[in-house]
Amino acid sequence: MTHIISLTITLFLLWLGLSGHFEPLLILIGVASTLLVVFLATRMEVIDHESHPIHLTVRLLSFWGYLAREIVLANIDVIKRILTPGKSISPQMITLPLPQKSDLGRVIYANAITLTPGTVSVQLDRDTITVHALAKETADALATGEMARKVPDDGTAAG
Repeated sequence: MTHIISLTITLFLLWLGLSGHFEPLLILIGVASTLLVVFLATRMEVIDHESHPIHLTVRLLSFWGYLAREIVLANIDVIKRILTPGKSISPQMITLPLPQKSDLGRVIYANAITLTPGTVSVQLDRDTITVHALAKETADALATGEMARKVPDDGTAAG
């Protein structure tokens, strides 16, 4: 029930923020459309801890701040490598262990790697992730495991 209430509030606030209309009739239409979507999602049985992970909200907000910083720094690094003549690019393929226990945590980590310029998640297995990095320094930074430790994970073993 907590997921349904949270999803309803989240969807309505998203609708309100994206529409920008505060007239009573339009707000009523927004409430109706939100309730319809939540009703359909409930009937389809797609509302669970992975589709709407409210238990990770605080950790996700913190992680998004960290990820935004990493994206900016990686962009600067890639721009420097492009503008610097010589051998500043040394492509690497590395395989890293996955400390995350849930599928959701693994996917968040793989997507975070891909969102960071200069790195791409190539393959995601149960215990490892293969990553293509633009430079050895980028691969070494990933190998330290700092990003993996910051990824929110609910700690439940995936099935």
